[in-house]
Amino acid sequence: MASSTGTDRPQTVVVTGASAGIGRATARAFAERGARIGLIARGAAGLEAARADAERLGGQALVLPLDVADAAAVEDAAARVENLFGPIDVWVNNAMVSIFAPVAETSAEDFRRVTDVTYHGVVHGTMAALRRMRPRNRGVIVQVGSALAYRGIPLQAAYCGAKHAIQGFNDSLRAELLHEGSGIRLTMVQLPALNTPQFGWVKTTLPNHPQPVPPIFQPEVAARAIVWAADHPRREIAVGAPALLGILGDRIVPGLLDRYLAATGIEGQQTDRPLPPDHRDNLWQPLDADEDRGAHGPFDDRAAGFSPQWWLNARRGWLAAAATGLAGVGVWWKETR
Repeated sequence: MASSTGTDRPQTVVVTGASAGIGRATARAFAERGARIGLIARGAAGLEAARADAERLGGQALVLPLDVADAAAVEDAAARVENLFGPIDVWVNNAMVSIFAPVAETSAEDFRRVTDVTYHGVVHGTMAALRRMRPRNRGVIVQVGSALAYRGIPLQAAYCGAKHAIQGFNDSLRAELLHEGSGIRLTMVQLPALNTPQFGWVKTTLPNHPQPVPPIFQPEVAARAIVWAADHPRREIAVGAPALLGILGDRIVPGLLDRYLAATGIEGQQTDRPLPPDHRDNLWQPLDADEDRGAHGPFDDRAAGFSPQWWLNARRGWLAAAATGLAGVGVWWKETR
């Protein structure tokens, strides 16, 4: 597939959190169109496997093992990408960590850690991208969000708080860029529950194994939407009917959602399998440093690989034009009878 740079050169893309889950699937999707990709994450084994994926699919990749909570490391990675591949066209902020626990059982240090990676990591990535995109007055920054950027749910206060912060940060930056008349484009992709490895390595105090709130989608659904968002001028994109309904519900009936989640949100985020006593988490150290975890989590048998809502959303302009055309045909038919 041709690049979307407007030139003959391949697209240069940076993806954070690229070693597993959504980031891994997104790197593969960009590689399929021949992109040159900077792969940022902490896990060495996952990053090397992601590079092998990219090269097998027709792209090129640079492995950049670092923690996005470290602003200087992110800045250095951006410089290394441009030194090797040329100007960065697309920066995808996707890296995250989380905790599944009630607020009362979460330490201040763990709250800070989730915020440093999930929110400050986005700030660091965005600033590194802007330093390079602003002199050229072009580029796209994609923030990987969630319905939880609008609607907080029980047991994930740290993560929901960070995603809400990204939403506010993005709105502020967009207004500043519009004021400048900038050619840089921001978009935020709000995702539904996804089958990623995070549920096998998230820190938790729950008695049972964590799970995404059904219905669950495969990470490739998110990856296709992220790549599409890099090419199309949408302010924000909701992917999957559950994400769209969660956002709309929070705007219309937030009190009702509070009560619904109080009644269903605790059990709904746990399977019926007890958490193993040797469970390890990736909050402070990567678990894919020595073992590749891939893009998928343990819920393949329950995860959908297609979202009708997203298919229609991506084609809403064409559908509107078709509806207008059909209406015109109807008027013509009525007047000529």
